[in-house]
Amino acid sequence: MFDGKFRAPVERAVKPIGDTLRRTRLSPDHLTIMGLVVGAAAGVAIGWGALNLGLLLVILAALPDLLDGALAKASGTSSQRGAFFDSVIDRVTDAFLFGGLAWFFISEHPDHPQLGVLPMAVLAVSSIISYQRAKAESLGLQAKGGLMERAERVILLCFGLLFDNLLVWVMWLMLALVTLTAIQRFIKVWKQAAVAPVVAARIEQRRSRRQSRRVARVDRRAHARTKPRRPRPSASN
Repeated sequence: MFDGKFRAPVERAVKPIGDTLRRTRLSPDHLTIMGLVVGAAAGVAIGWGALNLGLLLVILAALPDLLDGALAKASGTSSQRGAFFDSVIDRVTDAFLFGGLAWFFISEHPDHPQLGVLPMAVLAVSSIISYQRAKAESLGLQAKGGLMERAERVILLCFGLLFDNLLVWVMWLMLALVTLTAIQRFIKVWKQAAVAPVVAARIEQRRSRRQSRRVARVDRRAHARTKPRRPRPSASN
């Protein structure tokens, strides 16, 4: 939701920072790795029960994730490799954060160790949301949007860490919202896929025509090479 509505204003706001970072020797991948390290530290801090420190580290981990794209655009190094790397690291960071929460719930509520399943359920459904988008885009469809994308999850997590007496309820709310988001994306892709065979048929027709023209060009070239040449007339003295 935030990604669609606030992406353009946020990109404009961080553009000067990206221009400044371009003068350093940092690359977008460096920022991505910094975000992973800080995110892993946040997961450990949360697991140990240092929720205030965990909150600070979660915020700090979000900054490199916000700025790596600005740096990539400012330095002209945007690439599919970088986008793939950033997406994978986001999933690993989420695993550290929600794994730390599961550790904290089991330690903090020994009489109710089943609460440790709650953050892992959020992580599992969040992974489904990410998979839906990746699979849809690989099929030429679109699956962005929904109530609870990654930015919303981080914001809601920060709220729960700030008001730790509400943390369990915040996680229940997050589980409900990510489940609703997964359903939203499923319906969105399902509707697109209903007309996708027509589009796929047209794409296949264009591919067949291109292949036919390619074969025809190869045949013409092969025929031109094998065609006997006429002898040149000899010059008379």
